[in-house]
Amino acid sequence: MKYSIAIHKVIAIIGLLVLCSVQFFLVYNTYELKNDHYYLDEKNIINAEYSRAIRNDKVMPGGQRILDGFINRNMPRLEWAYQNEPRAFNICKQQVCDSAFASLRKANNMDSLLNAIIEKQHLNRYIKYALFIKSLDIAFQRDKYIRLYNAKEQYDRIDPAIQSVNGIRIGGTLQEIYPQALATSLSVSSSADYSYGITFALYVDTYNRKLTILRLMMPTFILSVLSILCVVFIFFITFKNWLKQKKLSEMKSDFINSITHEFHTPLSAIIVANRTMQNETVISDRGQLQPLTEVVQRQSERLKMLIGQVLQITTMNKIALKKAEHSLHHSLDELLLDYRLNIGETKVDLVLHKNAQKDLVPLDPFWFTTAFLNIFDNAVKYNDKDFKEIVVTTTSDRKGIYIAIQDNGIGMAPEVQKHIFEKFYRRIDNAGSQVKGLGLGLFYVKNAIDAHNWKIGIESEEGKGSIFTISIPI
Repeated sequence: MKYSIAIHKVIAIIGLLVLCSVQFFLVYNTYELKNDHYYLDEKNIINAEYSRAIRNDKVMPGGQRILDGFINRNMPRLEWAYQNEPRAFNICKQQVCDSAFASLRKANNMDSLLNAIIEKQHLNRYIKYALFIKSLDIAFQRDKYIRLYNAKEQYDRIDPAIQSVNGIRIGGTLQEIYPQALATSLSVSSSADYSYGITFALYVDTYNRKLTILRLMMPTFILSVLSILCVVFIFFITFKNWLKQKKLSEMKSDFINSITHEFHTPLSAIIVANRTMQNETVISDRGQLQPLTEVVQRQSERLKMLIGQVLQITTMNKIALKKAEHSLHHSLDELLLDYRLNIGETKVDLVLHKNAQKDLVPLDPFWFTTAFLNIFDNAVKYNDKDFKEIVVTTTSDRKGIYIAIQDNGIGMAPEVQKHIFEKFYRRIDNAGSQVKGLGLGLFYVKNAIDAHNWKIGIESEEGKGSIFTISIPI
């Protein structure tokens, strides 16, 4: 059963991990989808205001004047190099571009322009931007453009710090450039000799784009977590019911084993008593015959009661006691006499010390006997000594009567003591592995003691035996 439960737990954990992985994959894809389609409403306003500000300009207000100054001044040198020295033209165009871009970056006024747009239109203040030049071309003849700069290429004579896959960064602190953040992309050119064309783009986005998208995804997160919790809860309920059904099924098969276990003690006593009574010496002596017939009578009654009682305790229903006031010492005398007959040739010194001042106790004889016989059985079974000792001592005080059953057996570790009263529990160490049994004996003891509203305690040390103490309150 433990092996089966372990397998189910492993499968459950693997299934939960797979479910969580699938959920994570779905949530991640949802995030990517929302990220791709996330649209900043302020982009339209910024686009309109920015386009209006550079209607007769390039890149930024005042940008055309800077570009005209660098390109027009170097136009003759670029034309001569292009026509005569291609290698010199490559160097010259990079130098011109680097100088023009550096001047544009130095004169960048997009921060103040964007702040003015935000103030004017009452926009979200948590907006970042990035302004890039995508390409720069020159035409010595009308409409025949020659590439000076292209964002797809890397140039060794242009400052590498301002080059990126998006182009030359003129200004702005926006680092994560998403295609969805594009507010404006313009290409400006002139259909004339000795002119130039430029393509530039403005990206705007919030400071916390990821956090904003995650906030939008909160319902998805909540539903995902709830679905996982529901699956775990349903599995837990199903697993719990499965264990309950499994336990009920095992209890049916354990019933036969329980009968075997419980019937063994009275049957053995009857067999031994009967064999003894067949001895001619005993038959001729009525004094010896009378105690043996009493043993047979008691054990027969016990067998009769077992038929109805074993099923009740196997299904763990509450025990119905038939209590009456009995002499504790007399009950123990009878019990020890029966047990001495039962152990046969096993060397067991069974001693009773009657130190209790009070003797009358309300008890159920059947369950009282059941508890003690099972304790005695364990004391003998879990004892590897040649000469076994069981000492029963009664004491009393103003609060109650106490019965101590001490043995010289193998003892128990603290971990074993925690579980000895559990049904079907068997100690798994080497000392107890050779002992046959079903793990029901001390379970019966605990049920019987609890039914009487008594208490039972255990003191034990490995290699030094055990002491079971039953407390009977007055």
